[in-house]
Amino acid sequence: MPAKFFTLPTCKTCQRIEADLDPAGCGAEIRDIKSSGVTAEELDAMHAHAGSYEALFSRRAMKFRSMGLADRTLTEADYRQLILDEYTFLKRPVLLTDSSVHAGSAKAAVEAARAALNG
Repeated sequence: MPAKFFTLPTCKTCQRIEADLDPAGCGAEIRDIKSSGVTAEELDAMHAHAGSYEALFSRRAMKFRSMGLADRTLTEADYRQLILDEYTFLKRPVLLTDSSVHAGSAKAAVEAARAALNG
């Protein structure tokens, strides 16, 4: 499976990281999570590498507070379903390869994604 880079094209941070990493130039498939979403199979593959759905979940999403989720105790099943239902809950950008997943804009995640693309 070729690497997949899940991004939100309107997000300035995603744009900056995509320009820096050039995943398309490395043969990765670029996916707009707003228009295409993420499939259950893709999310489960991410989970297999990340170890939890919570690690892939973005608490920064505006809907996190507006839906009252900050006041609830969420289970792994909740995190999975929320990400599948609302693209905004997927920490982004995400690079998914056969052997790893790298989610978010933290420097360590971006550097690990760079290594995975170039390795």
